[in-house]
Amino acid sequence: MEKNITVYTTTQCPYCTMLKGFLSEKDIAFEEVNVEKDPMMMQRVVNETGQMGVPQTEVNGKWVIGYDPESILKALGQ
Repeated sequence: MEKNITVYTTTQCPYCTMLKGFLSEKDIAFEEVNVEKDPMMMQRVVNETGQMGVPQTEVNGKWVIGYDPESILKALGQ
């Protein structure tokens, strides 16, 4: 099954950096969307989750808020 992961980040977010590092370490491919550079995507995230903070990760349509590697692995079925 294809794993579709999008991480929504900002430029100055230490937890975003940690999350990207975690995914890379686990060889989990992801797409990054910097919501500072794309305000329309920030609006989409807020509409979906009701949360402004980053990182937020969409895993196959499920949302994980914040730096939460365990929940991401669960959403991936690992």
